[in-house]
Amino acid sequence: MAGNNLTEVTLFILSGFADHPELQVGLFLMFLFVYLFTVLGNLGLIVLIRIGSQLHTPMYFFLSNLAFIDIFYSSTVTPKALVNFQSQQKTISFVACFVQMYFFVGLVCSECFLLGSMAYDRYVAICNPLLYPVIMSQKVCNWLGVLPYAIGFTNSLVSVCVISSLAFCDSSIHHFFCDTTALLALSCADAFSTEMVIFVLAGITLLSSLLLITVTYTAIISAILRIQSAAGRQKAFSTCASHLMGVTIFYGSLIFTYLQPDNTSSLTQAQVASVFYTIVIPMLNPLIYSLRNKDVKNALLRVIRRKPLS
Repeated sequence: MAGNNLTEVTLFILSGFADHPELQVGLFLMFLFVYLFTVLGNLGLIVLIRIGSQLHTPMYFFLSNLAFIDIFYSSTVTPKALVNFQSQQKTISFVACFVQMYFFVGLVCSECFLLGSMAYDRYVAICNPLLYPVIMSQKVCNWLGVLPYAIGFTNSLVSVCVISSLAFCDSSIHHFFCDTTALLALSCADAFSTEMVIFVLAGITLLSSLLLITVTYTAIISAILRIQSAAGRQKAFSTCASHLMGVTIFYGSLIFTYLQPDNTSSLTQAQVASVFYTIVIPMLNPLIYSLRNKDVKNALLRVIRRKPLS
């Protein structure tokens, strides 16, 4: 079987949650509701930032990029899952599977580094407020916005290349989308070297971006604690609370899913955890970053009241 040609597998069966047919309708409705809320919430946030002149700052530039990523990485997974919940076949072609994996991995990695860019923006705003307009120039913001995509999709390309070179003995993916861990479990031969490549790539992505966020927030917290005014400290903390909450939820689910040496033995846990970061977190981000943000709430109220945003 180890000598089987890769082209013999022309399609995969996404058998995630197939063992529970009684849940299919409920899962379909839940995924549909969350997906619609995700698209509308993030799209609304992008439009609000675009038309609200008071939101034309680096912080909201990065936030609109985060909303863009959330829309598209949720869209790489959820529509196909919705179709499969209502289908008996639950199939996806070989090419479509790896295209889905390429965009999903690329967008997730991009979000990791974009969260790092957002942390750096908060660091400059709190630790160097007088130099903030100079340091966070339009050119710097553009680079901090583009680099996460470049790094993320380079990472994804390597992952797709090494996994697609494997020979697969089985076509049944025990997941609801084409994830790296689920595809590795279908390999005919010993895929230890490929698993190590994926593990190292995931580790570098998660840990390097998380290290950047940790270092910047250590400096931020140190600077906030030196503020004499209690009101000043509270205001500074409030500007970081939403981002810190989003980072904690996002990285917690990713680390639980991917940074395990034996990923193939925990596909059930990974499947449940991946529902959270693929479906739920993109829906939560507009709420996390909007409900605690006075500027966004004020801009939204002006739209509702049909007042000029400028």
